[in-house]
Amino acid sequence: MNPVTIYTKPYCSFCHRAVALLERKGIAFTEIEAGFDPEKRAEMVRKSGGRVTFPQVFVGDRHIGDSDYLMSLEREGRLDAVLAAT
Repeated sequence: MNPVTIYTKPYCSFCHRAVALLERKGIAFTEIEAGFDPEKRAEMVRKSGGRVTFPQVFVGDRHIGDSDYLMSLEREGRLDAVLAAT
């Protein structure tokens, strides 16, 4: 499985929800807190193709999306395949 990276910011309910899903599924991930770090935030925006909302999730070098998209993948039963295929 490719490494999962999630860019978060403090006190973000969407970030908490995405992190909780990854933890519940037992998926190892790297969390990068970028909310108050302009360099890390700029890195997230660049890597995500201009998206500025938190969180942003990546599998390997592939941008997956935000919390809502991550949750929709899980609801549709496609998250495991996305994590394995990228």
